[in-house]
Formats: sequence, structure tokens, C-alpha cells
Amino acid sequence: MTELSLPAPSLLLKASTPDPFSDGPDVAGLPAAFVTDLALRHLSRKGELKLYALAQCLGLGAALVDALLMQMRTQALVEVPRRGTLEGDISFVLTDAGQRRARMAFDKCHYLGPAPVPLADYVNQIHEQNSQLQPVRDQRLREVLSDMVVPPALLPSLGSAMNSGKAIYLHGASGVGKTFLAEHLVRTLEGQVWVPHAIYVDGEVIQVFDPIVHRVAQGAGPNGRGLLRDLSADGRWIRCERPVVIAGGELTLDTLDLAYDAHTRVHMAPPQLKANNGIFVVDDLGRQRVSPSELMNRWIVPLDRHVDYLTLSSGTKFSVPFDVRVIFSSNLPPETLVDPAFARRLGYKIEIGPLDADAYREVVSQACRRTRVPESPSGVGHLVDTLHPRHGQAFLPCIPYDVISKIADLARYRQGQPLLTPEALDWAWANYFGLPGQAAPVPDLQAISGD
Repeated sequence: MTELSLPAPSLLLKASTPDPFSDGPDVAGLPAAFVTDLALRHLSRKGELKLYALAQCLGLGAALVDALLMQMRTQALVEVPRRGTLEGDISFVLTDAGQRRARMAFDKCHYLGPAPVPLADYVNQIHEQNSQLQPVRDQRLREVLSDMVVPPALLPSLGSAMNSGKAIYLHGASGVGKTFLAEHLVRTLEGQVWVPHAIYVDGEVIQVFDPIVHRVAQGAGPNGRGLLRDLSADGRWIRCERPVVIAGGELTLDTLDLAYDAHTRVHMAPPQLKANNGIFVVDDLGRQRVSPSELMNRWIVPLDRHVDYLTLSSGTKFSVPFDVRVIFSSNLPPETLVDPAFARRLGYKIEIGPLDADAYREVVSQACRRTRVPESPSGVGHLVDTLHPRHGQAFLPCIPYDVISKIADLARYRQGQPLLTPEALDWAWANYFGLPGQAAPVPDLQAISGD
């Protein structure tokens, strides 16, 4: 196995000679032959492209692509089937030699996106975006949690944990809102980030941008919020909100390394790489298909040194920044899952418990507004003061919506107006918990429909 030494974070690879496509010098930090092959694949797939269309496909400036096309014409790889009235109207197609070279390019790799970003450029950008992250303040934390009911005593712990940059372990019973809370915490990381379509490492392409994970930023200024550099003219980068990745029981050791597609010959970034400059939530820790100790051992170095090590299919090992706020969520207390060595790396271990009665009533009100079931004092009192004590059920914040939404479901079925009555709540409670021998009768149609 060979190991790739990472360039200094301050190093930016750039073309340094007037002819960037001659043997030797790179193009925007990439080997000239690689960029040529990528252009050939785009032309082979599209059939015919104008200069600016090809520049858009490659995510590179028109001047660089113009020089590339001139070199490709010299090599008899492309030709001009017809000319327009303006220089930009010239179209390019592959020659027979270009078609043969394109087939060879597809044999090497099927990647067809914008040109990838060199590893050194990616490292620099991650470090820069991390340096622009502002500390979490009390007002900001209260704003992002405003649609949640969180005990005030938890706020100092949550805010301090986010500022520490260390791993956070949220534990408590199922249904207390650990995952929902973790998703909200990403909003405390203000600003936007540039995410590359892909990165280039030792001749290989690693796709990073994932539309499921990365939300393209909307409505910001040219630099976005908290971004020093304007990369909007560089099509290799996309301005996104800070990412949040949630991995549950499907998480394995293999998913934390690069995934290689033998058909396309392209690597896919693991979830923690996609989450750089954001949050990675490991949900339901202890329910994965690997033991917690194996999973924790994989995290020791990244959490301690903020550097992760990945391995290409060729065996090349390289390092990438691990600028991720990791939040572990589990139903089990930390001492049952981790050894003392890893426990030290869990910077904050925060227990999330059931709500008190007053906070729970607020969650009930939120659930009524969300489901459009009119709130009634008698219904709220029946849920809080009767159903919960009767069944010995703690005030978990997941229950109100799950129960009240069933009243809305029944109203839609009966084409009537939902009402928060004791009878309706008894019926919804029985359907939610499925308690044997305790099924409540379907509420009277008059009570539900209001007819």
C-alpha cells in the first residue's frame, strides 16, 4: 500500500506557463491529459458543443477551455463542422481519432461532471470555512430551537458542546427527541460553505456533492454568508448550506471508507467527508450491524486529531480534514457502549429526558397547530392528566403529534372536522400504542365530524 503525502494546506495548484496543455504543467491543478479525457467524454456524450457550453460542462473558465480546444484541434481530436457569425458560436465535434480517444477515456473512467478539485484546494477550502465559523451564542441557540420545547437547563450544555468542536453524546429514552434536536443544532453553525462536485486524488475521482445531503444555498449575496472567497464563477464548486448527515442502523465500517464503483471507476465520498464543515449524526448508536467498540475505534483518530484517512481502490492512502461536529444519539447510557479511552473523546455526554407537564402541554399545542386539530382544554387535560397516568407513560415529546395526527386521519376518512375530545383521544391512543385488550371504540361520528 502506498501513502500519498498531503501538500501543505496553503499550497494552491495552478497552471504556471502560457501553454498549460503541453506535457508537464497542470490545468487548474489537474493533469492536462485528465482534463482532455474529461472534455472528450463530454463531447462524445453530447455530440456537438460550443465553447461556452463545454466550459460550463467542465466548470472551467472559457479562456482555459479555448486553449484546450486549440490543443485538441492540433492533435486532430476535434473539428469545427460549421462556423457562426461570432467566435462564441463556433461548434466543436469529435473527429474519428477523437472518438477513438473518447472510448479510451471511458475505459479509464466514466465520470462526466465538472472538473474535480485538486485535493490541496479542497483541504484549503475546508480549513478556511472552518476558520470563519462563529461561536454559538445563547440568542442564536434559542432562535434555532424556537420551534422545539427544550428545558432551559439544557441550553448551556448544548451551546458549550457545539462550541467545543468535540463529539457530543445525546442519550435518553426513545421518543425524547434526540435526533430532532441534533438536526436543529446544525442551524447554529452560521454561514454557507462551498462544496466541490468532486475531488481529484492520485489520478482518481471522488464524488463529493450529494443532492440528498447538500442543500444548494438560495437568496444569498455573491459570497454567501461568512464566505471570504467568491467561487461563484468557478463551476467546480457549489454554494450550499452547512451539511447535516444522519446515519442510523445501516452504518458499517465499510460505509465510512470510500465506495468504489468498478463499472464507472469513480469513488463516492463517505458520509463523514460529505458532512465536512457541518454535522454528522450517528443515530441509534448500538443498533448498527457492527459492534459499538469497532465503530468507536474507527472514530478515535478523526475525533482526536481532526484528520481522517481514506484509501483508494489502488491502495493509495491519503488524509483529509475531519471538520465535523459529530453527534452520537443512543437510547443507552454511554458507559454501556464505550470504553474509557473513547469516553474521554466524547466531549459532552448529555442526557435528554422526558418533559414536565407544563412543557408537554406546549408540545400538545404545537401538535394541534401542525395537524390542524383545534385545541380544546378538555382534550388537553384528558391526554395529560388521564391517559398518561393511567398507562404509566412518560411525557415524551414524540407522543402528541403521533396521537393527534390519527384524529386528523380519521376526520379525513370521514370527511368531517376533527375535534380533540376525550373519546377521540382514547381511540387514537389505542391505535398508537396497540395495547392488547384495551382497544377503544371508534368515536361517534357526531363527535368527530361536528355535524
